[in-house]
This record gives sequence, structure tokens and C-alpha cells, in this order.
Amino acid sequence: RILVTLGFIAIYRLGSFVVLPGVDPEGLESYTASAQDGIMGLINIFAGGAFARASVFALGIMPYISASIVIQLLGIAVPYFQKLQKEGESGRNKQNQITRYLTIIITAFQSVAFLANLKAQSEGAISAEMNPMVFMVVNVMLLTTGTLFVMWLGEKITDRGLGNGISLIIMIGIIARLPQAMLEEVANRLDAGGGLVILLLELIILLLVILAAVALVQAVRRIPVQYAKRVVGNKPMGGVRQYLPLKVNAAGVMPIIFAQALMFIPGTLAGLFTDSSDSANTITVAFNDITGLTYNLTFGVLIVLFTYFYTAVTINPTQIADDLKRNGGFVPGIRPGKETADHIDEVMSRITFPGSVFLAIIAVLPAGAMLFNISTQFAYFFGGTSLLIMVGVVLDTLQQIESHLLMKRYDGLLKTGRLKGRSSVGGAG
Repeated sequence: RILVTLGFIAIYRLGSFVVLPGVDPEGLESYTASAQDGIMGLINIFAGGAFARASVFALGIMPYISASIVIQLLGIAVPYFQKLQKEGESGRNKQNQITRYLTIIITAFQSVAFLANLKAQSEGAISAEMNPMVFMVVNVMLLTTGTLFVMWLGEKITDRGLGNGISLIIMIGIIARLPQAMLEEVANRLDAGGGLVILLLELIILLLVILAAVALVQAVRRIPVQYAKRVVGNKPMGGVRQYLPLKVNAAGVMPIIFAQALMFIPGTLAGLFTDSSDSANTITVAFNDITGLTYNLTFGVLIVLFTYFYTAVTINPTQIADDLKRNGGFVPGIRPGKETADHIDEVMSRITFPGSVFLAIIAVLPAGAMLFNISTQFAYFFGGTSLLIMVGVVLDTLQQIESHLLMKRYDGLLKTGRLKGRSSVGGAG
């Protein structure tokens, strides 16, 4: 399984360097520079740099993630998708099929936007000998096929490899940029003189931030649940106390992704009126300065709000209470049914606030790192979406490895290698 995972990841990394036909890699300097910041910089991080290289994998797995989020939200509001969620394996297969079709549609639209932006930013990199219509049609097909191929690789890693394949592909794309960012930071500190001490201090702070992110991902509030005793045949069953784990950060990285997407809207709208309004120009400057107080304060508030929203969307206390009642379980001291649902909702509200604030702090840490003259690329690893995805995927992969070892009864490897306190975490998608 390890070799299969490494093999599929190698295929993905090699494909990220295959440039689209009709594009000159040497003429992409201006486009590569523009793809380091803003929403394009975020996409480029998730694509492992393939976006800036105009690769056949330029859009990466993000269209599939977008389609999955849309289907997940539809499962809350649309009765048809709610029915599919209750149909078990067959319902999941139908949902996956719909997600794939929606991925094709999203990728097709994003491909057109990507190629139009590429032509506007680096027109000199586009071959003049290639017909513009042929260039557009061929590369839209290639980009769409590339995303579907990456999606297929992720599914194969899930089936035959280790862990969640989609999450692993995103993590590999993020980690692929770490060596270059680290080298830039080392060169930056050496040029500054006496920078080795500062560099060592940066690495210690980075380690502490990673530990804090691990604590945030793993933190749970356990609600005791007692199951009533019943007799099956001649044997008494039940009567044991278990715990209902409620995650402090149940929303994962989704609030950061949603908030980051919204942060580009005020500056973009204000930019339309820059020539005629000084206030619009002020708004544009404020929301384009990722190290500024206005940007980070707004960003943090949006993360807190989206954390509450996404937690309320994904966790249904009424359904949890009904499931407990149906299985003969109850929270000691709380009546089954509505009172149990109210109790779970109250607990979730209490633990979501500190979790959302902690998540907002981790999200704005890269901006703080930039204020201390840490290079932009290396500062992104001090927090935000990148760090939380890496921590979550690594913990999930470790759990998957441990599960496979237990299944194969490799007891000798587990005696010294087991990590205590590890809990299950979901993927990035």
C-alpha cells in the first residue's frame, strides 16, 4: 500500500510539470509572479505550483472539492439529496456520480477562465502559430481531463493505498512548495547577517504552531451516554457508559476557505470605482494588504461566523438525539428527545466559540509572520489553510496506517510505534 501510494503521488507530481500545448514555459515569468498572491495564490498552493506553470494539472483537485461542497450543502436543503444520504452505499454511489458530473461542469468553466487569464497576463507565452480557437478548445479538454485524472488518482489511493487520496494529493501539493520556501528563508536570513539564530527561533515557533494546530484538530468534548440494559436470548446486553465525542473544531478548514474567498470581493468591487472615489481606493488598499489590521480583523470575524454556520449545517443535534433514543441511549440527567437535543446544541455552542477564535488566530498567523520579515512563501506555513490541511491529513494517514497494521496483526510494529491520544480527523475536502 505504501508503494502504491508513492507511485500514484509520483505520477501526480510528474504531471504537474507537463505544460499545456501552445504555451512557452520560458515566457511565463509575469504570469508566475501574478499567480503567487490572492485567490490565484491559494489555488496555486493547493495545485502544488502546477497553476503557475500552466500545467495540464493546473486546476488540480479544487473543482472536485468545490463540487463536493456543493453536493454537501444540497444534502441539507434539497430533499432528494437528503434521501440519497439515507440510502447507504447505493445513495453514496449516486452522490459520487453526481459529484463527478458536476466536477466536469465546474472544471470546464474554470478552464475557460484560466486560459483567458493566462492569455491576458502572458500573451507572449502563447504560441502565435496556434489558432486561438484550437488553443482554447484543446486546452479546455486537457485541463478538464487533467482534473478528472487527478480525481481518479485520489480514488485509487483511497482504495489501494493509504488514507484519503484526495486529501493526500492536496497535502503533497502544499508540501512540495516547502523546500523552496525554506531555502528562500535561509538565504534571506544569511544575507541579513547573524540570521542563523533568528532562523532557529523561527523553526521553534513553527513547531509550537504545529503543536497548537494538532491540539485544535484533536480537541473533543465528550458527553457521557448511558445505554439501557436489555436481554437478548439469555444474555444481558448494554448497560455500559460510552461517550459522544463533539469536536471543538467540527468545521475543519472550511471556514477559512469560505472567508478567504469572500475577502477578495470588497477589494474587487471597490476597484471598479477607484478612478472616481477616494474612499473606494482606500477600501481597495485595505483589503489588498494581507498584513493590515483591517484585512485580518475582517478575516478573523468572518472565520468565527463561518465556523458557527458550518458547524450548524453539518451537525444536527436533533438527529443525534433521535439516534440515541432509537438505540436505547440517553445522557445521564437529561430527558431523551428534545431536552437531549437542546443539551447537545448548548454544548456545541459553548465549545464552538473558543474553537472558532483559535481557528481565526491560526488563520492570521501568516500575516504576523510576514510583519517579522519572514519570506511570504515560508510565512504561509505558519498557519492558515495549508497548516491545518497538513496536520489533519498527517493524523488521518497515521490512523489509517495503524488500522492496516492492526488488521494484518503486525503487533511488533505497534508496540513502540503507536501514537496515543490520536483521534479520527476528516480529509481537506
